[in-house]
Amino acid sequence: MIWSEWLIFFFTVQIVHGLGTFNLYKKAGYNPLYSFIPIYNGLILLKFLNKPWWWLILLFIPIVNLFIFPAIWTEILRSFGKSKKTDALIVIATLGLYIYSINFDKNSKFINEEKLKPKPAFGEFISSLVYAITLATIVHTYFIQPFIIPTGSLEKSLLIGDFLFVSKYHYGARVPNTVVSFPMVHDTIIGTGLKSYLNKPQLPYLRFPKIQSIKRNEIVTFNWPADTVRQFFVREKGVKKPLDKKSNYVKRAVAIPGDTLEIKDGLVYINGRLSELPYRAKPLYRYKAYSKAGISARELIKLEINNFQRRFIINNINQNSFNEIRPYILQIIDNDPSNLSVITGSNGIPRDVIVNNRLSVKEVNQKEKNLSLTTSDYDKLKNSNSVDSIKRVYKNSKSYNVSYFPNDITFDWNEDNFGPIIIPKKRNKVELSLTNLPLYKRIIREYEKNLLDVDNNTILINNVPTSNYEFKLDYYWMMGDNRYNSEDSRVWGFVPEDHIVGKPVFIWMSIEGINDGFKNWKIRWDRVFTTVHGEGEPRSYLIHFLVTSLLIWLINKFLIRKKFG
Repeated sequence: MIWSEWLIFFFTVQIVHGLGTFNLYKKAGYNPLYSFIPIYNGLILLKFLNKPWWWLILLFIPIVNLFIFPAIWTEILRSFGKSKKTDALIVIATLGLYIYSINFDKNSKFINEEKLKPKPAFGEFISSLVYAITLATIVHTYFIQPFIIPTGSLEKSLLIGDFLFVSKYHYGARVPNTVVSFPMVHDTIIGTGLKSYLNKPQLPYLRFPKIQSIKRNEIVTFNWPADTVRQFFVREKGVKKPLDKKSNYVKRAVAIPGDTLEIKDGLVYINGRLSELPYRAKPLYRYKAYSKAGISARELIKLEINNFQRRFIINNINQNSFNEIRPYILQIIDNDPSNLSVITGSNGIPRDVIVNNRLSVKEVNQKEKNLSLTTSDYDKLKNSNSVDSIKRVYKNSKSYNVSYFPNDITFDWNEDNFGPIIIPKKRNKVELSLTNLPLYKRIIREYEKNLLDVDNNTILINNVPTSNYEFKLDYYWMMGDNRYNSEDSRVWGFVPEDHIVGKPVFIWMSIEGINDGFKNWKIRWDRVFTTVHGEGEPRSYLIHFLVTSLLIWLINKFLIRKKFG
């Protein structure tokens, strides 16, 4: 729905409200015409219901109003003598229209607040629950939202199992597009697999004022523009989601509106200069290490290098023991049960699994090994005696493909050599041609809602021949630090400003092995209560939090004893 349609809907609701409540206003001692006056009718209604005026604001907040409207409907019933559970159920089931029966009932009488019967215990519980959910929904939607990092695309800046607090207000909290949705969940109701929202009606894009703009190379949470999955990590038929229900991604904004980005031999250049990353950014690059004596995984682990694969030969395995080690296997090289050859991650196969299954396991120290390393990892390994030589590897050849943005066969870009490309900026114009149209067609059609066509080599926008286009939104280029394990803008292109969710500010918990089952969880205490951004190494504020919480508890306890002791 566009804003004009929402305006018509708003005034229709006022008429429906007035027709269904004008007698109630009169019986409460107010002019019945007040029931038809937008906004003012709400203030008067809340006044004779003895509710705070700011409830009116909550009625205009998507998702939150789904709880406030039923609360007001039941309070209206209660103020006119209808306080049974069945009355509350009927008014909710009829979306408030049950109030009409009271409005036209000559015997209905208004009951002043002081004469109202106290709410039963169940009613008080429901009211408290509604208030709690309302407050939590407001905080979740407009201030702070918790997230968890499920993949390693930002290793080693953010790790799998990091629990984040993401600020909505830094970049301006976005008003939800989805009007009817289950509170405090994303696209699926937890534990049910059911969709958590209705596709219609939808609000147009609207954002509160921001307190800061996205800075180059900041870590940003956003909705995945190319999302067509119903559930994250679930392979099934694709769907088209509302903007705010698309899957949440977190990447680094390596280029901002107006920047010219180019990737040369795996290195990112912005406006012709090598990108300057913040200290905490730890991009991973591909390397190949060589050693005549074989490269020892133990030596790599001692150097705190863990982004590599290991090869094992396992003797005398059976089906039961294979099932035990299967979760740790990435690939089977030889499936001979008497001489099983497998590839695992850097953690290998846990010793207790080997011992419990009485397996004979031998690791093969390969003479060549592919590694994903940060610059500091590379320096450590180069200066050690663990390898004979090491060099960075990247794609230095190009071929025309549709795997990388703009996903058009006329472009030969890849993850290591890409661009140059200008990041679109609001109100900037671009000259359009059939050559560069693939770069911008998704923007013009999907993100900025225009008709786009080509007729006899002439570009038509909204059926008008044109040779240029002025952007309506700002756009960003998002990439992961784990450059070869990250599906990012190199695959699906620009991220529009209306897809921006917020700024990760705090890691409140971090669990190693989060995807390996509860028994394998290990808390990374050095990451608990650390900031996401900032200079220098991350510093944990857990002790500060615990001490502050203890002091507050002691002060409250002391004051309570002093007051009531």
